[in-house]
Amino acid sequence: MFTGIIEEAGSVVAFTRGTNAWKLRIAARAALQDIASGDSIAVNGCCLTVTQFDERSLSFDVLEETRRLTNFSTLRPGAAVNLERSLRFGGKIGGHFVTGHVDGLGVIEIFEPRGSDHYLKVRAPAGQGRYLISKGSITIDGISLTVAEVDGDVFAVWIIPTTIAVTNLREKQAGAPVNLEFDLLGKYIEKLTVFHRP
Repeated sequence: MFTGIIEEAGSVVAFTRGTNAWKLRIAARAALQDIASGDSIAVNGCCLTVTQFDERSLSFDVLEETRRLTNFSTLRPGAAVNLERSLRFGGKIGGHFVTGHVDGLGVIEIFEPRGSDHYLKVRAPAGQGRYLISKGSITIDGISLTVAEVDGDVFAVWIIPTTIAVTNLREKQAGAPVNLEFDLLGKYIEKLTVFHRP
């Protein structure tokens, strides 16, 4: 479980096809604190298990299915990726509850500065706009954000300068794919409502 509060933007060292899985190695600093093999780390909002680490980097095995269904297929050495260690009980909880299970790929339609902030408009996969509500929560590449506008499957959020500075959003532009995770509560409510419908 995560909160969507990014601890740092790491840098892809290598992403190569291995015998049994893709091998992803990421240079990091903050995410290495108190790390152990088997720990969960959200990488661009996708929960991955640490397989190896050293004093400068983390390594993960990535399934072909994960690579296909996320924006990992676009990762190249040097690319910035958002990193968050899993939630620890007894600490602060900002953002919202995030599972690290990506629901689908969105595509950036508009990303531009407006005043001192940035305006980001994203098209979600067809039909998934039903999980979006104004002032609700959305996770974009692992970042917990507040939905400002909804129009069908298209939604917009406002980004503060700090978020631009500490996440991979600084490298994004129109047309880029982003990992989306919709609010967990909304998905459960939909399931329960459909299940109990007469």
